[in-house]
Amino acid sequence: MGRAATTLRYVLKRLLLSLPTLLIAAIFVFALIRMIPGDPAQVMLGPDADAEAVAALHQQMGLDRPLAAQFLTWIAHAARGDLGVSAVTGEAVLPLLLQRFQVTASLVVSAVALATLIALVFGLVAASRRGRHIDSAIVAGSALSMAVPSFWLGLMLLLVFGVKLQWLPVVGFVPLKEHFGLGLLYLILPVATLAIVESGVLTRMMRESALDVLRLEYVTHARAKGVSEPAVLVKHVLPNAFAPTLTLVGLTLGHLLGGAAVIETVFTLPGLGRLIVDSILARDYAVVQGCLLFTALVYVLINLAVDLCYPLLDPRVTVEG
Repeated sequence: MGRAATTLRYVLKRLLLSLPTLLIAAIFVFALIRMIPGDPAQVMLGPDADAEAVAALHQQMGLDRPLAAQFLTWIAHAARGDLGVSAVTGEAVLPLLLQRFQVTASLVVSAVALATLIALVFGLVAASRRGRHIDSAIVAGSALSMAVPSFWLGLMLLLVFGVKLQWLPVVGFVPLKEHFGLGLLYLILPVATLAIVESGVLTRMMRESALDVLRLEYVTHARAKGVSEPAVLVKHVLPNAFAPTLTLVGLTLGHLLGGAAVIETVFTLPGLGRLIVDSILARDYAVVQGCLLFTALVYVLINLAVDLCYPLLDPRVTVEG
C-alpha cells in the first residue's frame, strides 16, 4: 500500500508540474505572435482593404481589446479546442493541425523507434567490447551520423534508391489509412534518413550509460556466478543503462513531433513542420499560433510520459521524485 501511495504521489506531482509549464508556453506563444510586425486583420483582408473593414475585423477578432483580455479569450477558446480559423484556407486550425500531425507522427514515431533499437544494440555491443575494433567502428559511425546533415542524407538516399535504382518512390505521399502498403513505401526513405541521423547521439548515450553500469559490483557478481555475457547485458545492464537514454529519446521525440520540417520538405511530406513553415511565409497568424501551442503541448506530454516511465526502470525514482 505504501508503494502504491508513493507512486500515485509521484504521478500527481508530475501532472501538476506540467500545468504551469503549459501556461508559460502559452504566454510565450501569445507574446511571440504579437511581436511579429504587421496587422493580422490587414493580412486577412488584403492590402487593398479600406480602414473601416480593417477596424470591423479588429473588433470581430477582438484585436481592439487589451492584450490581457485577448490572451484570456484565446486560452479559453484553446482549452475548448478552438484555435481559430486559417486566414489563407478558411479551415479550422485544430482539424488542420491534427491532419498534418498524423503524417508527422507516422514518420517520427517510426524513425525514433528504429533509432532507439539501433542505439540499444550498438550501444551495448560497443560497451561490452570497449577498446576493440568494433567499439571504435561504432563510435566512428555514431560520430559520422551526427555530423551528416539530414537534408543531404535524404537527397543522397533519394538519388540512389529513388532515381538510380528506382526501388522506392521519389515524390509524393500516400496516407497509411488509405493504402497501407503503398504508404509504407513512401515512408521508408524519410524514416531511414531520420533514424540514421538520430541514432548517432542515442548510441553514444547508450554506450556511455552501459559503460557506467558495467563497472558496478552486481555485474561483476553476475559474471562470477557464471551468467553468460549476453544474459548479463540484457538482464542486468540494459534495464539500468536505458534510463538516461530514455530521457534523450523523449527529448528527441518531443522536438521532432513538433515538426520535422527539413525531412518533410525534402520528401514533400504534408506534415506539421511544413505547415508551420508555409504558415509563417503566408503570415497566417492563427495557424502559426495554433501550431506553436500544439507543439508545446506535445513536447510537455512526451516528457511527462518519460517521467512516468522512470519508475518502471528504477523504482527509487518514486521515492526520490
